[in-house]
Amino acid sequence: MEIQLSAPLISEAEIRLARPPKSVRAADFVSRLQVMQTVLGAEHFAVLRLSGQGLPTARKFTLALHNWAQDVDRKADQLLGAYDAAMLAHLEASMLPLIWEGAGGNQFAVAGAEIFTTRLPAGVLPWSGIAFPVRLGAQGNGYVVFIGNFIAPSGDLTVDLHMQSCQILIDMLAADEKKLTPAEALSEREIACLQMAGDGCISEVIAEKMGLSVHTVNAYLGTATTKLDAVNRIQAIAKAIRLGYIT
Repeated sequence: MEIQLSAPLISEAEIRLARPPKSVRAADFVSRLQVMQTVLGAEHFAVLRLSGQGLPTARKFTLALHNWAQDVDRKADQLLGAYDAAMLAHLEASMLPLIWEGAGGNQFAVAGAEIFTTRLPAGVLPWSGIAFPVRLGAQGNGYVVFIGNFIAPSGDLTVDLHMQSCQILIDMLAADEKKLTPAEALSEREIACLQMAGDGCISEVIAEKMGLSVHTVNAYLGTATTKLDAVNRIQAIAKAIRLGYIT
């Protein structure tokens, strides 16, 4: 007799690294982070996103989401005051989660697979924590941080929470990209120029195909780059593909 097995259900802890099928609200991110916080046994969470490009002095972490309530300024200042430089340097060099032990006898932080984490100096902050680094490219990089008195995830849980952290920042970046207002939407000519640029055409070739001057083509590409909040033409093409403007 054949036994037909039903497809396994996907639990809240499981994750797929994919673009979100619909717009995601801040409350949705908070709910997901609260589930992760509960599974970990932490007391609070925070999402730090890296802003600024170019020189290290121009880059800094900004607090995107948290549940620190009225204590937010003090806790953010404590965290970044203690580990800002170390977290910046680590994000450039490694994807291993950071873990630290707080000051005091009631603080405990240990990972089930220590070789897959990096320890920060202990006793610097009044609470223990773990920070999952996320690197997505030119934008969207940062950390998902959980703090508490007792941080002790197993090896499997560490990997799973790291995957979920990556997905959250992917979804946050996608949500940012969808915030283009109608006034910022790309025009048909801007889309056409981006499409041909994405196909490998230089400005002179695009100008010839569209019957425009090279100056006008570059103006369209420049405007499209600005509307897409991209740092250069290559990133603008990549964003336009992700948003479905071009293929």
